[in-house]
Amino acid sequence: MKTQLPSPNSFQTRRAWPKPAVDPLPGARGAPGLYLANRGRHGAKSLVRGSAGPSRGGRRQSESASALFVTLVIAGVIALTLAAYLTWANTQNRVSSRSQCWNAALPAAEAGLEEALTQLHATGQSNFSANGWTSGTNGWFYKKNFIDSKAYYEVNIKSSLPPVIVSTGFVPAPFSSTTYVKRRVRVTTSGGMTNGLVIMTKGPISLSGNNVTIDSFDPRDPLASTDGKWDSLKARDKADVITMARDGLTANGKPIYAVDVGDADIRGHVIATAGATINVTSGGSVGDSLWVGAGMQGIEPGWSSTDANFGMDDVQEPFSGGYYTPIPNLDNKALYNYVLDLPGNYKISRLSGKVLVAATNVVLWVTDDLTIGSGDFIEIAPGASLKLYVSAASATIGGQGVINDGGCASAFQYFGLPTNTSIDYKGNSAFYGVIYAPEAALKLGGGGTTELDFSGSITVASLTMNGHYHVHFDESLVPAQPPPLVVSRWTEVDANGPVQ
Repeated sequence: MKTQLPSPNSFQTRRAWPKPAVDPLPGARGAPGLYLANRGRHGAKSLVRGSAGPSRGGRRQSESASALFVTLVIAGVIALTLAAYLTWANTQNRVSSRSQCWNAALPAAEAGLEEALTQLHATGQSNFSANGWTSGTNGWFYKKNFIDSKAYYEVNIKSSLPPVIVSTGFVPAPFSSTTYVKRRVRVTTSGGMTNGLVIMTKGPISLSGNNVTIDSFDPRDPLASTDGKWDSLKARDKADVITMARDGLTANGKPIYAVDVGDADIRGHVIATAGATINVTSGGSVGDSLWVGAGMQGIEPGWSSTDANFGMDDVQEPFSGGYYTPIPNLDNKALYNYVLDLPGNYKISRLSGKVLVAATNVVLWVTDDLTIGSGDFIEIAPGASLKLYVSAASATIGGQGVINDGGCASAFQYFGLPTNTSIDYKGNSAFYGVIYAPEAALKLGGGGTTELDFSGSITVASLTMNGHYHVHFDESLVPAQPPPLVVSRWTEVDANGPVQ
Protein backbone atom coordinates (compact mmCIF):
# COMPACT_ATOMS: atom_id res chain seq x y z
CA MET A 1 0.00 0.00 0.00
CA LYS A 2 1.40 3.23 -1.09
CA THR A 3 1.69 6.06 1.26
CA GLN A 4 -0.11 9.18 -0.03
CA LEU A 5 1.53 12.49 0.70
CA PRO A 6 -0.66 15.26 2.00
CA SER A 7 -2.07 17.63 -0.52
CA PRO A 8 -0.76 21.11 -0.30
CA ASN A 9 -4.28 22.34 0.14
CA SER A 10 -5.04 20.09 3.05
CA PHE A 11 -5.07 20.99 6.69
CA GLN A 12 -1.97 19.09 7.31
CA THR A 13 -0.13 20.93 4.64
CA ARG A 14 -0.98 24.19 6.25
CA ARG A 15 0.36 22.95 9.45
CA ALA A 16 3.57 21.78 7.82
CA TRP A 17 4.25 25.37 6.44
CA PRO A 18 2.89 27.71 9.01
CA LYS A 19 2.04 31.27 8.08
CA PRO A 20 2.40 34.24 10.36
CA ALA A 21 -0.23 34.29 12.98
CA VAL A 22 -1.15 37.80 12.06
CA ASP A 23 -1.13 39.43 8.62
CA PRO A 24 -1.27 43.14 8.05
CA LEU A 25 -4.51 44.32 6.63
CA PRO A 26 -3.99 44.70 2.91
CA GLY A 27 -4.30 48.28 1.81
CA ALA A 28 -4.15 49.48 5.42
CA ARG A 29 -0.43 50.02 5.92
CA GLY A 30 -0.94 53.51 7.03
CA ALA A 31 -3.39 52.47 9.79
CA PRO A 32 -1.35 51.69 12.87
CA GLY A 33 -2.17 48.57 14.95
CA LEU A 34 -4.64 46.86 12.53
CA TYR A 35 -3.85 43.28 11.47
CA LEU A 36 -5.63 40.12 10.13
CA ALA A 37 -5.72 37.20 12.54
CA ASN A 38 -6.40 33.56 11.62
CA ARG A 39 -9.41 32.34 13.34
CA GLY A 40 -11.12 28.95 13.10
CA ARG A 41 -10.51 25.95 11.08
CA HIS A 42 -11.49 27.38 7.80
CA GLY A 43 -8.90 30.10 7.89
CA ALA A 44 -11.33 32.91 8.50
CA LYS A 45 -9.58 36.16 9.26
CA SER A 46 -10.67 38.88 11.56
CA LEU A 47 -9.39 42.35 12.45
CA VAL A 48 -7.46 42.63 15.67
CA ARG A 49 -5.53 45.56 17.21
CA GLY A 50 -2.06 44.67 18.30
CA SER A 51 1.35 46.13 18.97
CA ALA A 52 3.32 44.01 16.60
CA GLY A 53 5.69 45.92 14.23
CA PRO A 54 7.32 49.43 14.57
CA SER A 55 5.01 52.44 15.61
CA ARG A 56 5.26 55.83 13.70
CA GLY A 57 2.19 57.64 15.17
CA GLY A 58 4.05 59.70 17.88
CA ARG A 59 6.61 61.07 15.44
CA ARG A 60 3.94 62.19 13.00
CA GLN A 61 1.98 63.93 15.76
CA SER A 62 5.15 65.84 16.78
CA GLU A 63 5.81 66.88 13.20
CA SER A 64 2.24 68.15 12.85
CA ALA A 65 2.53 70.21 16.06
CA SER A 66 5.84 71.72 14.92
CA ALA A 67 4.36 72.68 11.55
CA LEU A 68 1.40 74.31 13.29
CA PHE A 69 3.71 76.32 15.61
CA VAL A 70 5.85 77.52 12.71
CA THR A 71 2.71 78.53 10.84
CA LEU A 72 1.45 80.50 13.83
CA VAL A 73 4.82 82.26 14.26
CA ILE A 74 4.95 83.24 10.60
CA ALA A 75 1.35 84.45 10.75
CA GLY A 76 2.20 86.51 13.86
CA VAL A 77 5.22 88.09 12.17
CA ILE A 78 3.15 88.92 9.13
CA ALA A 79 0.42 90.43 11.34
CA LEU A 80 2.94 92.52 13.26
CA THR A 81 4.58 93.66 10.03
CA LEU A 82 1.22 94.58 8.56
CA ALA A 83 0.22 96.47 11.72
CA ALA A 84 3.54 98.34 11.74
CA TYR A 85 3.15 99.23 8.08
CA LEU A 86 -0.40 100.45 8.60
CA THR A 87 0.73 102.53 11.60
CA TRP A 88 3.62 104.00 9.59
CA ALA A 89 1.34 104.71 6.65
CA ASN A 90 -1.15 106.43 8.93
CA THR A 91 1.58 108.51 10.57
CA GLN A 92 3.04 109.38 7.19
CA ASN A 93 -0.38 110.42 5.98
CA ARG A 94 -0.88 112.65 9.02
CA VAL A 95 2.58 114.20 8.70
CA SER A 96 2.07 114.76 4.99
CA SER A 97 -1.37 116.27 5.56
CA ARG A 98 -0.09 118.59 8.28
CA SER A 99 2.87 119.58 6.12
CA GLN A 100 0.48 120.51 3.33
CA CYS A 101 -1.59 122.59 5.74
CA TRP A 102 1.55 124.24 7.13
CA ASN A 103 2.69 125.15 3.64
CA ALA A 104 -0.78 126.40 2.71
CA ALA A 105 -0.98 128.71 5.73
CA LEU A 106 1.85 130.91 4.43
CA PRO A 107 0.16 131.80 1.12
CA ALA A 108 -2.96 132.54 3.16
CA ALA A 109 -0.96 135.04 5.23
CA GLU A 110 0.54 136.53 2.08
CA ALA A 111 -2.96 136.99 0.68
CA GLY A 112 -3.63 139.21 3.67
CA LEU A 113 -0.43 141.10 2.90
CA GLU A 114 -1.67 141.77 -0.63
CA GLU A 115 -4.98 142.99 0.79
CA ALA A 116 -3.16 145.43 3.07
CA LEU A 117 -0.87 146.77 0.32
CA THR A 118 -3.92 147.29 -1.89
CA GLN A 119 -5.61 149.20 0.91
CA LEU A 120 -2.56 151.42 1.38
CA HIS A 121 -2.39 152.10 -2.33
CA ALA A 122 -6.11 152.84 -2.61
CA THR A 123 -6.39 155.14 0.40
CA GLY A 124 -3.07 156.91 0.07
CA GLN A 125 -2.46 156.20 3.77
CA SER A 126 -5.07 158.75 4.75
CA ASN A 127 -8.25 156.73 5.41
CA PHE A 128 -7.32 153.27 6.66
CA SER A 129 -10.83 152.59 7.97
CA ALA A 130 -12.31 152.49 4.46
CA ASN A 131 -13.18 149.29 2.55
CA GLY A 132 -14.29 147.28 5.55
CA TRP A 133 -11.25 147.83 7.77
CA THR A 134 -11.82 148.30 11.50
CA SER A 135 -9.95 150.79 13.65
CA GLY A 136 -8.31 149.11 16.62
CA THR A 137 -6.06 150.28 19.45
CA ASN A 138 -2.63 151.93 19.26
CA GLY A 139 -3.06 152.94 15.65
CA TRP A 140 -3.76 149.42 14.27
CA PHE A 141 -6.44 148.70 11.66
CA TYR A 142 -7.86 145.18 11.24
CA LYS A 143 -9.61 143.08 8.61
CA LYS A 144 -10.59 139.40 8.30
CA ASN A 145 -11.30 137.76 4.97
CA PHE A 146 -12.01 134.18 3.86
CA ILE A 147 -10.05 132.60 1.02
CA ASP A 148 -12.49 129.70 0.67
CA SER A 149 -15.18 128.18 2.87
CA LYS A 150 -12.65 127.35 5.63
CA ALA A 151 -9.23 128.98 5.14
CA TYR A 152 -8.92 132.68 5.96
CA TYR A 153 -6.53 135.42 7.03
CA GLU A 154 -6.49 138.18 9.62
CA VAL A 155 -4.43 141.23 8.67
CA ASN A 156 -3.45 144.37 10.57
CA ILE A 157 -2.00 147.69 9.39
CA LYS A 158 -0.23 150.05 11.74
CA SER A 159 -0.60 153.69 10.74
CA SER A 160 3.08 154.46 11.20
CA LEU A 161 5.52 155.95 8.74
CA PRO A 162 6.26 153.81 6.92
CA PRO A 163 3.28 151.50 7.61
CA VAL A 164 3.75 148.07 9.20
CA ILE A 165 1.65 145.07 8.15
CA VAL A 166 1.05 141.92 10.23
CA SER A 167 -0.89 139.13 8.52
CA THR A 168 -1.87 135.70 9.90
CA GLY A 169 -3.06 132.84 7.68
CA PHE A 170 -5.39 130.13 9.02
CA VAL A 171 -5.85 126.69 7.39
CA PRO A 172 -7.95 123.85 8.93
CA ALA A 173 -5.77 121.27 10.62
CA PRO A 174 -5.93 117.74 9.16
CA PHE A 175 -8.50 115.33 10.62
CA SER A 176 -10.09 118.12 12.66
CA SER A 177 -12.95 120.51 12.12
CA THR A 178 -12.21 122.82 15.04
CA THR A 179 -8.45 123.48 15.07
CA TYR A 180 -6.34 125.47 12.61
CA VAL A 181 -2.76 125.58 11.46
CA LYS A 182 -1.63 129.22 11.38
CA ARG A 183 1.42 131.21 10.32
CA ARG A 184 2.15 134.93 10.68
CA VAL A 185 4.35 137.37 8.78
CA ARG A 186 5.38 140.89 9.78
CA VAL A 187 6.26 143.30 6.99
CA THR A 188 7.78 146.76 7.06
CA THR A 189 7.35 148.95 4.00
CA SER A 190 9.17 151.77 2.31
CA GLY A 191 8.23 154.40 -0.25
CA GLY A 192 4.83 155.90 -0.86
CA MET A 193 5.10 158.47 1.92
CA THR A 194 2.69 161.36 1.55
CA ASN A 195 4.86 163.57 3.74
CA GLY A 196 8.41 164.55 2.90
CA LEU A 197 11.55 164.03 4.93
CA VAL A 198 12.87 167.38 5.97
CA ILE A 199 15.60 165.79 8.10
CA MET A 200 17.04 162.31 7.66
CA THR A 201 20.07 161.07 9.60
CA LYS A 202 22.01 157.98 10.54
CA GLY A 203 23.01 159.45 13.89
CA PRO A 204 21.55 161.68 16.59
CA ILE A 205 19.47 164.79 15.93
CA SER A 206 19.80 167.63 18.42
CA LEU A 207 17.46 170.59 18.00
CA SER A 208 18.91 172.53 20.87
CA GLY A 209 18.69 175.97 19.29
CA ASN A 210 16.35 178.65 20.60
CA ASN A 211 12.90 179.01 19.07
CA VAL A 212 13.48 176.24 16.56
CA THR A 213 10.52 175.41 14.33
CA ILE A 214 10.08 172.79 11.59
CA ASP A 215 7.19 172.84 9.11
CA SER A 216 6.50 172.66 5.37
CA PHE A 217 5.25 174.71 2.45
CA ASP A 218 4.48 174.12 -1.20
CA PRO A 219 5.78 176.79 -3.62
CA ARG A 220 3.46 175.43 -6.32
CA ASP A 221 0.31 176.09 -4.28
CA PRO A 222 -0.77 179.68 -3.51
CA LEU A 223 -2.70 178.34 -0.53
CA ALA A 224 0.52 176.87 0.89
CA SER A 225 2.95 179.69 0.01
CA THR A 226 3.13 183.35 -1.00
CA ASP A 227 4.86 184.09 -4.30
CA GLY A 228 6.40 180.62 -4.08
CA LYS A 229 7.97 181.36 -0.67
CA TRP A 230 7.25 180.10 2.80
CA ASP A 231 4.60 182.04 4.68
CA SER A 232 4.13 181.58 8.43
CA LEU A 233 0.37 181.97 8.01
CA LYS A 234 0.27 179.12 5.49
CA ALA A 235 2.70 176.71 7.16
CA ARG A 236 1.79 173.03 6.78
CA ASP A 237 2.53 169.83 8.69
CA LYS A 238 4.21 167.63 6.11
CA ALA A 239 7.76 167.89 7.45
CA ASP A 240 8.87 164.54 8.89
CA VAL A 241 12.05 163.92 10.86
CA ILE A 242 13.54 160.41 10.78
CA THR A 243 16.71 158.84 12.15
CA MET A 244 18.43 155.48 12.53
CA ALA A 245 20.32 156.71 15.62
CA ARG A 246 20.64 154.87 18.94
CA ASP A 247 20.76 156.45 22.35
CA GLY A 248 24.19 156.97 23.86
CA LEU A 249 26.25 158.77 26.48
CA THR A 250 28.70 161.64 26.36
CA ALA A 251 32.16 161.40 27.87
CA ASN A 252 30.69 162.99 31.02
CA GLY A 253 27.93 160.40 31.20
CA LYS A 254 25.14 162.65 29.97
CA PRO A 255 22.51 161.01 27.77
CA ILE A 256 22.57 161.44 24.01
CA TYR A 257 19.05 160.94 22.69
CA ALA A 258 18.36 159.60 19.21
CA VAL A 259 16.14 162.66 18.70
CA ASP A 260 16.39 165.53 21.13
CA VAL A 261 13.47 167.74 20.18
CA GLY A 262 13.97 169.99 23.18
CA ASP A 263 11.51 172.86 23.05
CA ALA A 264 11.27 172.89 19.25
CA ASP A 265 7.94 172.86 17.45
CA ILE A 266 7.68 170.23 14.71
CA ARG A 267 4.72 170.12 12.36
CA GLY A 268 5.25 166.57 11.18
CA HIS A 269 6.11 163.10 12.38
CA VAL A 270 9.22 162.10 14.32
CA ILE A 271 10.40 158.57 13.57
CA ALA A 272 13.25 156.71 15.28
CA THR A 273 14.46 153.13 15.48
CA ALA A 274 13.17 150.51 17.89
CA GLY A 275 14.24 151.24 21.45
CA ALA A 276 15.45 154.78 20.68
CA THR A 277 14.31 157.82 22.65
CA ILE A 278 12.48 160.85 21.28
CA ASN A 279 13.05 163.44 23.98
CA VAL A 280 10.69 166.41 24.20
CA THR A 281 11.01 168.97 26.97
CA SER A 282 8.14 170.90 28.51
CA GLY A 283 8.15 173.51 25.75
CA GLY A 284 8.38 171.12 22.79
CA SER A 285 5.51 170.15 20.52
CA VAL A 286 5.21 167.50 17.78
CA GLY A 287 2.08 166.91 15.73
CA ASP A 288 -0.19 168.38 13.09
CA SER A 289 -0.80 172.08 12.50
CA LEU A 290 -3.79 172.19 14.86
CA TRP A 291 -1.85 170.55 17.68
CA VAL A 292 1.25 172.70 17.35
CA GLY A 293 -0.69 175.86 16.52
CA ALA A 294 -2.74 175.47 19.69
CA GLY A 295 0.44 175.38 21.78
CA MET A 296 -0.07 171.76 22.86
CA GLN A 297 3.00 170.30 24.54
CA GLY A 298 4.51 166.89 23.91
CA ILE A 299 3.81 164.55 21.03
CA GLU A 300 0.37 164.24 19.52
CA PRO A 301 -0.82 160.59 19.51
CA GLY A 302 0.08 158.89 16.26
CA TRP A 303 2.71 161.46 15.28
CA SER A 304 5.77 159.53 16.44
CA SER A 305 7.00 155.95 16.08
CA THR A 306 10.08 153.84 16.68
CA ASP A 307 10.17 151.63 13.61
CA ALA A 308 12.50 153.49 11.25
CA ASN A 309 14.34 151.25 8.80
CA PHE A 310 16.18 152.74 5.84
CA GLY A 311 19.55 153.10 4.19
CA MET A 312 21.47 155.90 2.48
CA ASP A 313 23.40 155.54 -0.75
CA ASP A 314 26.87 157.04 -0.83
CA VAL A 315 27.52 159.86 -3.25
CA GLN A 316 29.60 158.86 -6.26
CA GLU A 317 32.13 161.01 -8.08
CA PRO A 318 30.19 163.22 -10.49
CA PHE A 319 32.47 162.73 -13.48
CA SER A 320 35.82 161.20 -14.46
CA GLY A 321 36.97 163.65 -17.11
CA GLY A 322 35.98 166.49 -19.41
CA TYR A 323 35.76 169.40 -16.98
CA TYR A 324 36.75 173.08 -16.63
CA THR A 325 39.07 174.46 -13.98
CA PRO A 326 37.69 177.74 -12.60
CA ILE A 327 40.11 180.64 -13.02
CA PRO A 328 40.22 183.02 -10.05
CA ASN A 329 39.79 186.75 -10.59
CA LEU A 330 42.72 188.38 -8.76
CA ASP A 331 41.36 191.91 -9.05
CA ASN A 332 40.56 193.02 -5.53
CA LYS A 333 37.95 195.42 -6.85
CA ALA A 334 36.06 192.65 -8.63
CA LEU A 335 32.68 191.69 -7.26
CA TYR A 336 33.45 187.97 -7.56
CA ASN A 337 36.53 185.80 -7.28
CA TYR A 338 34.99 183.08 -9.46
CA VAL A 339 32.31 183.33 -12.12
CA LEU A 340 30.81 180.13 -13.53
CA ASP A 341 28.80 181.37 -16.48
CA LEU A 342 28.83 178.29 -18.68
CA PRO A 343 26.93 175.05 -18.07
CA GLY A 344 29.07 171.97 -17.59
CA ASN A 345 31.51 170.30 -15.19
CA TYR A 346 34.02 172.23 -13.09
CA LYS A 347 36.68 170.86 -10.76
CA ILE A 348 38.90 172.70 -8.26
CA SER A 349 41.01 171.59 -5.31
CA ARG A 350 40.32 174.59 -3.04
CA LEU A 351 37.41 177.00 -3.09
CA SER A 352 37.02 180.22 -1.12
CA GLY A 353 36.00 183.84 -1.67
CA LYS A 354 33.01 185.10 -3.57
CA VAL A 355 31.52 182.75 -6.17
CA LEU A 356 28.86 183.55 -8.77
CA VAL A 357 26.97 180.85 -10.65
CA ALA A 358 25.28 182.41 -13.68
CA ALA A 359 24.36 179.35 -15.77
CA THR A 360 22.09 176.37 -15.47
CA ASN A 361 23.32 172.82 -14.92
CA VAL A 362 26.64 173.80 -13.38
CA VAL A 363 28.45 170.96 -11.57
CA LEU A 364 31.35 172.03 -9.33
CA TRP A 365 33.58 169.46 -7.58
CA VAL A 366 35.76 170.67 -4.70
CA THR A 367 38.30 168.00 -3.81
CA ASP A 368 40.47 169.25 -0.92
CA ASP A 369 39.12 172.32 0.89
CA LEU A 370 35.93 174.36 0.95
CA THR A 371 35.99 177.46 3.11
CA ILE A 372 33.61 180.36 2.64
CA GLY A 373 34.71 182.88 5.24
CA SER A 374 33.51 186.19 6.62
CA GLY A 375 32.16 188.49 3.94
CA ASP A 376 32.22 185.74 1.31
CA PHE A 377 29.39 183.76 -0.28
CA ILE A 378 28.22 181.48 -3.05
CA GLU A 379 25.59 183.26 -5.11
CA ILE A 380 23.25 181.57 -7.56
CA ALA A 381 21.66 183.96 -10.03
CA PRO A 382 17.95 183.72 -10.86
CA GLY A 383 17.40 180.87 -13.30
CA ALA A 384 20.83 179.37 -12.63
CA SER A 385 21.52 176.08 -10.79
CA LEU A 386 24.49 174.51 -9.02
CA LYS A 387 25.30 170.97 -7.90
CA LEU A 388 28.20 171.26 -5.49
CA TYR A 389 30.15 168.04 -4.88
CA VAL A 390 32.58 168.03 -1.96
CA SER A 391 35.12 165.33 -1.18
CA ALA A 392 37.11 167.52 1.25
CA ALA A 393 37.08 166.09 4.77
CA SER A 394 35.52 169.26 6.17
CA ALA A 395 33.55 172.11 4.67
CA THR A 396 32.85 175.49 6.24
CA ILE A 397 30.31 177.86 4.76
CA GLY A 398 30.07 181.10 6.68
CA GLY A 399 29.79 184.73 5.76
CA GLN A 400 26.62 185.22 3.84
CA GLY A 401 26.51 181.52 3.10
CA VAL A 402 24.65 180.39 -0.01
CA ILE A 403 22.61 183.17 -1.59
CA ASN A 404 19.98 181.58 -3.79
CA ASP A 405 18.45 184.55 -5.57
CA GLY A 406 15.61 182.55 -7.14
CA GLY A 407 14.53 181.05 -3.81
CA CYS A 408 14.14 177.60 -5.40
CA ALA A 409 15.53 174.81 -3.25
CA SER A 410 16.31 172.56 -6.21
CA ALA A 411 18.58 175.29 -7.67
CA PHE A 412 21.29 174.49 -5.07
CA GLN A 413 22.21 170.94 -4.15
CA TYR A 414 25.14 170.01 -1.90
CA PHE A 415 26.50 166.46 -2.26
CA GLY A 416 29.08 165.20 0.23
CA LEU A 417 31.17 162.26 -0.95
CA PRO A 418 32.11 159.56 1.62
CA THR A 419 35.29 161.43 2.52
CA ASN A 420 33.27 164.52 3.49
CA THR A 421 32.63 163.95 7.20
CA SER A 422 32.00 167.46 8.54
CA ILE A 423 29.90 170.43 7.43
CA ASP A 424 29.75 173.64 9.44
CA TYR A 425 27.11 175.92 8.00
CA LYS A 426 26.94 179.32 9.69
CA GLY A 427 25.84 181.67 6.96
CA ASN A 428 23.82 184.67 8.10
CA SER A 429 21.31 184.70 5.24
CA ALA A 430 18.31 182.57 4.36
CA PHE A 431 19.17 179.21 2.86
CA TYR A 432 17.31 177.59 -0.02
CA GLY A 433 18.68 174.23 -1.05
CA VAL A 434 19.26 170.53 -0.47
CA ILE A 435 22.09 168.99 1.56
CA TYR A 436 22.83 165.32 0.95
CA ALA A 437 25.98 164.10 2.73
CA PRO A 438 25.40 160.67 4.33
CA GLU A 439 28.77 160.55 6.10
CA ALA A 440 28.92 164.15 7.33
CA ALA A 441 28.03 165.60 10.71
CA LEU A 442 26.15 168.83 9.97
CA LYS A 443 26.18 171.75 12.36
CA LEU A 444 23.71 174.57 11.77
CA GLY A 445 24.71 177.61 13.86
CA GLY A 446 25.61 181.25 13.80
CA GLY A 447 23.36 184.16 13.27
CA GLY A 448 23.57 185.35 16.89
CA THR A 449 20.04 186.34 17.83
CA THR A 450 19.00 186.63 14.18
CA GLU A 451 16.30 184.21 13.17
CA LEU A 452 17.22 182.33 9.99
CA ASP A 453 15.14 180.39 7.50
CA PHE A 454 16.34 177.11 6.04
CA SER A 455 14.10 175.99 3.17
CA GLY A 456 14.75 172.61 1.59
CA SER A 457 15.82 169.28 3.09
CA ILE A 458 18.73 167.71 4.99
CA THR A 459 20.17 164.19 4.72
CA VAL A 460 23.33 163.73 6.79
CA ALA A 461 25.05 161.45 9.29
CA SER A 462 24.02 163.62 12.27
CA LEU A 463 22.59 167.08 12.93
CA THR A 464 23.20 169.65 15.63
CA MET A 465 21.26 172.91 15.52
CA ASN A 466 22.45 175.81 17.65
CA GLY A 467 21.01 178.89 16.02
CA HIS A 468 17.57 180.43 15.81
CA TYR A 469 16.53 178.33 12.84
CA HIS A 470 13.19 177.92 11.21
CA VAL A 471 13.40 174.88 8.95
CA HIS A 472 10.83 174.64 6.16
CA PHE A 473 10.46 171.55 4.03
CA ASP A 474 9.92 172.37 0.36
CA GLU A 475 7.20 169.94 -0.71
CA SER A 476 8.09 170.41 -4.38
CA LEU A 477 11.13 168.21 -3.67
CA VAL A 478 8.76 165.22 -3.39
CA PRO A 479 7.75 163.69 -6.74
CA ALA A 480 4.21 164.51 -7.86
CA GLN A 481 3.37 160.80 -7.62
CA PRO A 482 4.79 159.24 -4.44
CA PRO A 483 6.72 156.05 -5.10
CA PRO A 484 4.67 152.90 -4.54
CA LEU A 485 4.86 151.12 -1.23
CA VAL A 486 7.20 148.15 -1.37
CA VAL A 487 8.09 145.47 1.13
CA SER A 488 11.43 146.41 2.63
CA ARG A 489 11.56 143.63 5.23
CA TRP A 490 9.64 140.33 5.52
CA THR A 491 9.84 138.32 8.74
CA GLU A 492 7.89 135.29 9.96
CA VAL A 493 6.96 135.73 13.62
CA ASP A 494 5.19 133.76 16.33
CA ALA A 495 1.59 133.28 15.26
CA ASN A 496 0.45 132.88 18.87
CA GLY A 497 1.98 136.08 20.19
CA PRO A 498 0.47 139.58 20.25
CA VAL A 499 0.29 141.62 17.07
CA GLN A 500 3.08 144.19 17.24
